[in-house]
Amino acid sequence: MYIVHSTFLVPVEKVDEVISIYTTRSKMVDQYDGFLGFQLLQNEVKKGELTVQIKWKTKQDYVNWVTSDAYKKVHELEKNYPDQELASIKPIVQRYEVVAE
Repeated sequence: MYIVHSTFLVPVEKVDEVISIYTTRSKMVDQYDGFLGFQLLQNEVKKGELTVQIKWKTKQDYVNWVTSDAYKKVHELEKNYPDQELASIKPIVQRYEVVAE
């Protein structure tokens, strides 16, 4: 299994807005081969720290997604958020290979 985390810091007063964006997400990624799951995680102590976690069967499945036209389309939509402060936030991306369960 391959897991990707994209962590970003959001002003606390905008956390609910970001959560709403993700609860109404396009779900394009869900249709991709190898997709296993999506979660939006909120740091228990630092409420403005949010992490998107996506699980894949394999690293190649993830690579296929990030090189797809659908991925580009989803990320182009992010640039058009009405709130330009949110649109300018750059996540820290971490990738993990599951080596034991």
